[in-house]
This record gives sequence, structure tokens and C-alpha cells, in this order.
Amino acid sequence: MEHEIRDEQSGVARRIAVFGANGPTGRLLTGLALAAGHQVTAVTRRPESFPLRHDRLRVAGADVLDPVAVDEVIAGQDAVLSTLGVPAGKEPITTYSQGTAAIVAAMRRHAVHRLAVVSSSGVAPQPYSDGGFLFNRVLLPYVTRAAGRTLYDDMRRMEQLVGDSGLDWTIVRPSGLYHLPAPTDYTVVDGHADGRFTARVDLAAYLLALLDDDRHIHRTVGIITTTDTPTLLRWLRTEALAGR
Repeated sequence: MEHEIRDEQSGVARRIAVFGANGPTGRLLTGLALAAGHQVTAVTRRPESFPLRHDRLRVAGADVLDPVAVDEVIAGQDAVLSTLGVPAGKEPITTYSQGTAAIVAAMRRHAVHRLAVVSSSGVAPQPYSDGGFLFNRVLLPYVTRAAGRTLYDDMRRMEQLVGDSGLDWTIVRPSGLYHLPAPTDYTVVDGHADGRFTARVDLAAYLLALLDDDRHIHRTVGIITTTDTPTLLRWLRTEALAGR
């Protein structure tokens, strides 16, 4: 899939709200969107810790679970990109579904149509051709059915809500997230993408590219990185065991 990041003199500038902006993917997305000439509202519960500054950036201190705050953020936007993320745990998780419900309701009220949300390949886990026995038969079932069960259950509720929203939506399912310094020639397919890893910067670049691409409206897509991917051991050490 060929793609490029536009400079500030090209393309159509839009007003974009980024939810989950203070997470690793959200920060990358915000930076790419500013570099592409957009006006960005970065939504975070901790605006004082947001590291980026720009004359086209507004950092909004808002909790996605607060419908009034969400409504104020979405008023006047052209598109909403959600990179919400919460840690997995045994306790029930509702941030994805309740937060997205607030986003969808506000978008309907303000006639904002374009929505893209980050979900996960773990919502509909399938074996990977490069996974091997340890990954496919041990790690994947443990993560999706035990350690991350409440998280993926809530992501499923989020996906159902988005699919029923009536908006111009795209659900994006990355695989295991890791760091690369720049976007690659990432792969996007409808449904399940046969690859274990997705660079955060590729995920951010694709979310931004969706603003100029209608092919995946009303679609759930998988995105994977196929170059410079980590070994399973390195990924476990640097990502899964080190926190997000």
C-alpha cells in the first residue's frame, strides 16, 4: 500500500479531534497530523503532560467518559480519530464502549461524520502463519481469553456501537504494537491481517491517511507491519512486559 505524509502546503486541511492523544500512538498521530497541515485538538485527561506544542494544536483536558466535555471537544470538528487505550486487567473495562458512545452521540449532534477507531486483532483472534506453536497455541489464547478478556470484551462492544452508529466509520485492528522511527510500507486488508506486529507509527500514518481515502468506510480492517518487525522475545521484553 503506497502512502505519503503531506506537507503543510498540500492536501486539504481539516479540523481533527484525537482521543487518547497522550498515548504512544496518539502522540505520533498528533505529530503527523500537524505536519500534514491539519488543525488538531488533542484530547487527554492530563493536558499538562502532553509534550507537543504547535500553533495549530489545541490540547483539551477532557475525560472521554464525560459526555459534556466530549460534546464541547467535537463541536466544530471535521473528523474524529480515536486511539483510546487502557491496560488489561481482571476488573471490568468500559472505557472503550462508554467513551465511544459519548463520541458517537456528540458526532451525531454536531453532524460530524468521519470516525476511525483503533481496536485490536485480539477482538477476533486467529492463528498466524508466522506464529508458531508457542504464539498460536499458548500466548494468543492466554492473552485473548484470560489476561485480556475484559479488555477485548469491551472492544467488541465498542465495535458493535461504531458499526451501528450511522457514521462514516472505519474500525482499525492492529496486531502487537511496537516502536519504529518512521512509517513503512505497511499492509492493510479487510478483516484479519496475517501478521503479529504493527508499528505504532504505521498505525498513526494509516489513521491519518483515512481522511483522504473512502475505500474503507464501513469496514473493519487489519493493519500490519512487514519490515523491521521484532522477534517474539524482544517484543515481549520491550512491549508486553514493559507496559504501554
